[in-house]
Order: sequence, then structure tokens, then C-alpha cells
Amino acid sequence: MLAVPDMGLQGLYIGSSPERSPVPSPPGSPRTQESCGIAPLTPSQSPKPETRAPQHAPFSVVVAIDFGTTSSGYAFSFASDPEAIHMMRKWEGGDPGVAHQKTPTCLLLTPEGAFHSFGYTARDYYHDLDPEEARDWLYFEKFKMKIHSATDLTLKTQLEAVNGKKMPALEVFAHALRFFKEHALQELREQCPSLPEKDTVRWVLTVPAIWKQPAKQFMREAAYLAGLVSREDAEQLLIALEPEAASVYCRKLRLHQLLDLSSRAPGSGRLGERRSIDSSFRQAREQLRRSRHSRTFLVESGVGELWAEMQAGDRYVVADCGGGTVDLTVHQLEQPHGTLKELYKASGGPYGAVGVDLAFEQLLGRIFGEDFITTFKRQRPAAWVDLTIAFEARKRTAGPHRSGALNISLPFSFIDFYRKQRGHNVETALRRSSVNFVKWSSQGMLRMSCEAMNELFQPTVSGIIQHIEALLARPEVQGVKLLFLVGGFAESAVLQHAVQTALGARGLRVVVPHDVGLTILKGAVLFGQAPGVVRVRRSPLTYGVGVLNRFVAGRHPPEKLLVRDGRRWCTDVFERFVAAEQSVALGEEVRRSYCPARPGQRRVLINLYCCAAEDARFITDPGVRKCGALSLELEPAADGTSSGRREIRAAMQFGDTEIKVTAVDVSTNRSVRAAIDFLSN
Repeated sequence: MLAVPDMGLQGLYIGSSPERSPVPSPPGSPRTQESCGIAPLTPSQSPKPETRAPQHAPFSVVVAIDFGTTSSGYAFSFASDPEAIHMMRKWEGGDPGVAHQKTPTCLLLTPEGAFHSFGYTARDYYHDLDPEEARDWLYFEKFKMKIHSATDLTLKTQLEAVNGKKMPALEVFAHALRFFKEHALQELREQCPSLPEKDTVRWVLTVPAIWKQPAKQFMREAAYLAGLVSREDAEQLLIALEPEAASVYCRKLRLHQLLDLSSRAPGSGRLGERRSIDSSFRQAREQLRRSRHSRTFLVESGVGELWAEMQAGDRYVVADCGGGTVDLTVHQLEQPHGTLKELYKASGGPYGAVGVDLAFEQLLGRIFGEDFITTFKRQRPAAWVDLTIAFEARKRTAGPHRSGALNISLPFSFIDFYRKQRGHNVETALRRSSVNFVKWSSQGMLRMSCEAMNELFQPTVSGIIQHIEALLARPEVQGVKLLFLVGGFAESAVLQHAVQTALGARGLRVVVPHDVGLTILKGAVLFGQAPGVVRVRRSPLTYGVGVLNRFVAGRHPPEKLLVRDGRRWCTDVFERFVAAEQSVALGEEVRRSYCPARPGQRRVLINLYCCAAEDARFITDPGVRKCGALSLELEPAADGTSSGRREIRAAMQFGDTEIKVTAVDVSTNRSVRAAIDFLSN
């Protein structure tokens, strides 16, 4: 079929066609720069997608940064011993009773916008500032969610500090990543002084699997700005999907490192006798006794005992419940090498632990007035941070069967500010409020019943369970035996109990790793050592370009007819590269050939379109949108070849965690600089 990109580009054929006459773009088509026009080309038959083994540069150590909504951290392992994962040093500061192998995702900048501190240090320093002085400092917390929620994310997107001042989001993220880079490199130098500095580190950044391509590119751009890697050494940075990283780690676990939630003692919120999950798989062990060779191979390959007991083709779900989002992925274990195959595209939504914090803020608004809470946050930002810290400490102790009320300390600044603003004290506000499950304690605290605390969890927890149930109803997910509950929010006894209650009756075994809060971080290190472990992924969207095809009466709508030079064309045809939910192997390529339109042309720019539907016919269909641009930077032809016959062959990969493109000048066999920009819209 004749196919000419219909995007303001002058005459381009894709695939095989005997026609070679230039075809101009139709009137009214979205146009690109005049320097980006390209002329028709008759390449060889466009090949089927081809799988190519990815090539990775040598490295001495992998450093993974788990950049979370509420907490972040890093870990690393050396190439000489990849499974010996070193956690970062204990962070300074912290809250009583909380493990400090991560630090809060809090950034503090001076009034001039310069970096001051990150994590506990930033939080504590900001807390100790004089209230008037604090109003000039820029304090950012839980800012990762902005990247997920922004519908028009660009490199110029702004973030708002708690004092209302704004700053480019790219700079905020770069400050945070630079902090982790310097912290990690200092620790590496102390542990291994002989480690060379150049080309030594492969960096891994974690992102939610439900993030779209612009958000992933944004994180990469922030890493470039932070100096983790250069654009010339882009392969030294990997983007890891958080539930995938958790899956990679869980497959290494031994039976005693997993907790089966069905072993909870009835009627209690605590674990009963910690029954080994091994007993749950006795039947599977008997079934696999005849295939001892396969099991032995898996164990010798480093796959954990649980996976060795599972049969080839067994399926499981990973529910990554973090601070900002819940991320669901479905994997199938492949034997004999223990690789993973994604069975359904990643899904989820904004149902992280911050939803509970928001519910608490709304509760305060009902008691003291939404306008007061808004004013207090702006005029006493440090005291607001202090209040959220107090709530976080009590939130961690909440349980489904806990008895006894919980006391939440109100900062003196809150009590004093309320009296000055309203003319009466907070105790009076509580008495007048319609909220009868929150009382005032004589110790100067809010006294909240356990039922009230659990109610704050319900909207978020219900959203998580509904997402899991919707996923399990999909035909691609039938036969699932296990659900791994991971992520920082998965530490919550309220969430664990709710998930087990809702899903345990379905015969689904809900399992939690003992170090559940560090599962993603450790898995990201393992992923960095062997990124090919996830062999097949599902494309979340349909991607393609707009083209001109020969008009076929009765098949194409009359309004799409374009007649030029006596030829009849159908405009705006959506030519698909990959379909939504299509299985794509790692390294699998989709190839297209292009040719510059004019002598001396230095750049080719082609718009990319995407949609959720698999059967879109035109780029004007509902749901189809421009999502990016493929650019090819051309060097002058060294051999004097006419640019009209100069073939540029581009190869795109959709099976990795990011969409990648490479290009080659066929006449010289030299690489052409190629990139896909998802942030230019």
C-alpha cells in the first residue's frame, strides 16, 4: 500500500511502493518547519519487526535511586557481585520508630533559589526556622505527583513551594537527583577508593509504570541537568518501572522472606503464628517432583525457592502501593531462565498514601474551616509541615482492630493562629463542629477514635481494591495464583487487612515481602544489572504516524478525499507502528525509511500520534492525539549522493521501559542522530 506521511511533510513514502511522484500535503494540514520536508523514496520491502539483543556499555557498579512521592533512597551493587545489594547509609534525623533507610522526599531551597538540603535535614531545618523567615524559603514536598497529574507536562512546567512561590519543575527534580548523586558517589569512594570515576556507574531511576512517555522523558532530562549522565552517554541511565523492579526482586526471595497474609490470626489485626509460606506450596511441590531437573536449573540460576516451586507459565500480580500511586502489573514466569513476560499493560491510578493525608486535611477543613486551613498553610508553612509529621506518625500505627483513641499533637502556632483569626480557641471549634468522632484532649491534642482514623483510609483503600478487582476480571489475567503487595503504603496494616479480606476469598494468595518498603529499590538495582530479565512487555498505547494513502471509494470517507495532479488520496490515515496491549519483545524493532526532500536538508521532523484504541483509522479520530515528534539530524552527504536518493532508515523499539529510536544513513552506513521528543507539545 502507498503510504505518505500527512503531517506537513512534502512527499514521503513508507513501506514499498512503485510510485515515486512527490505528493504535497493537503491544505490545512498541521505543518512543521519548512526545513523538515522530505521527498518520496522507494525503499526495499519494509521488514517485519526484528528482535535485536540490546547492547549495554560496561560498568563497575549499578546505583538505583527510588524517587518516591513521600520517601526516597538509593542502593547499589557491584558488577563483580551483582546480588549483594548495599543499602545507603542511615539518614540523619528522622522520626522515632521509623526505619531510616529512606529519607522524606523534601527539598529546601534558600530564598534565592539555591540548594540548601534534602530529606530529613531539609524538613528539620525548615521546621526550626522562624515563622516569618520561613515564608521566604522554598520548601517542596510530595512534588513527584505533579509530574503524574500534569496533562500538559513540558520542560517549563512549574512547581509551587509550600509558601506559594513557583520554580521550574525541572530544576526542582534536578536538585534532588544531584543530591542523591553526590551522596551515593561519596559513599562509593569511601567503600571502594580504587573505583575509577569515568564510565563506572550505571544509574537507574524508578518511575510508576502508569507514567506516560512525557513523564519518563522529563525524569531523564532532570537526570541530564543533575549531571548523573550526559546525553552522549544516555545508555548509562536506565528508567525502571516500579512494579517491574518489585517483581524482579520478589523472584529472588526465599520462602522465609515472604509473609502470607492468610496466616493472620482471625479477629486480630496482627499476625498470628508466622506460618511459613512453604506449607502453602506443598501441593505444587508434589506436582513438580517429576520435573526436578527444571526446578534445579531455576535454583542454580538464582531464582528464589518460591519461583522454583511454581510451574512454567504461572502468573502473578504485583500491586505497588506507594505514596502517590498504585501501580499494577501482571507477569508470567518463563522457564528455564526465569525471565518475565508482561501479560497485560500496566494499570493503576492516584491511590497512594497521600490520599489519606488529603482526607485528614479535609477533616481539618470541616472542623476549623477550609479557608482557615488554606490561610494557615500559606502563612505558617513550617507549622503546617510539623502538623503533617504528627499525623504521619499516628497514621503508621493505625490498624483495623486497634482499640483506643489516637492523639495528634497540634502545633502551638496552629492553636495561637486560630485564636487570632477566629476570636475563639480550637476547643470551641471542636465543640461547635459536626465532627463528633474527634475530641479535644486536655494535653493539647486532637483525640481521634480508631474508627475515624480508619475512615480516612477508606477512599484510597477502596480505590486500590477496585483497581485490583477490575484487573483480575480481565481474560488475560485468568489463572493468577499470587498477588504481591509491595511499596511503602503496603506496610499499612489497614491496607493489608482490606486487600486480604476482599481478595482472599477468591483463592488468591496475598503475599508481602518482609522488607516491603525496600522491595522496589532493591529490585531496581537487580534490574540495572540485568535489564533483559523482563523479556516481553505490553504497549500501553497505540503509536503511529499520519499518512496519505490511495483513496478507495466505499472504504474511505468522502471528506478525506484529496485530488492532486490527477491522483486521488485519502488524507489523515493513521499508520500504526504498534497497537495498544500488543506484546513487544525487548529489542524488537519497527523500521521505516525516509528521504530528504531537498539537497542540503539537515533535519527531518515527523509527528507521532497515539491513542488507547487498537483500531483507530485516522489521526482525526476521537482519542487520537499528537504525542511527540521523531527528529532525524542529517550530516551533509560525504560522497556527493543526491539527497533525493538518500535513504535514512529509522528503527524504533517499543519493548523497553522507554520508546527508543536509532537511525542509519544507508548510503554511508553511518549513524544518524535520532530522537523522539514527547515534551514539545
